[in-house]
Amino acid sequence: MGKVILNDIRVYAFHGCMDEEEKIGSDYIVQLEAEADMDLAAASDRLEDAVDYVTLNAIVKKEMSVRSKLLEHVGKRIIDRVLQYFPAVNFISVTVSKQNPPIGGDVGEVSVQLKASR
Repeated sequence: MGKVILNDIRVYAFHGCMDEEEKIGSDYIVQLEAEADMDLAAASDRLEDAVDYVTLNAIVKKEMSVRSKLLEHVGKRIIDRVLQYFPAVNFISVTVSKQNPPIGGDVGEVSVQLKASR
């Protein structure tokens, strides 16, 4: 068992419930951890046996490019896509953070973390 961890995936996207968020957009940071049995990849040294972090990053960027009103919604889409693409992944955690949220206060970021397992 092991983990593939992607830290601080930076994305500019247009998520949120406010009209301004749809038009202006915002900076987001995504954290992703995927647990899987890595014995085969460790033994074979073949990319096709691994949970490829390049593909994980591409999944995050693709799902972040599809507008959602809620961070929970985009986080769930990321989780669903990873579990669909990588059958070896048995647990996943995704944190989506919006930088400088428009909430009427001095807040650096807001985050939503979702977890799922098979």
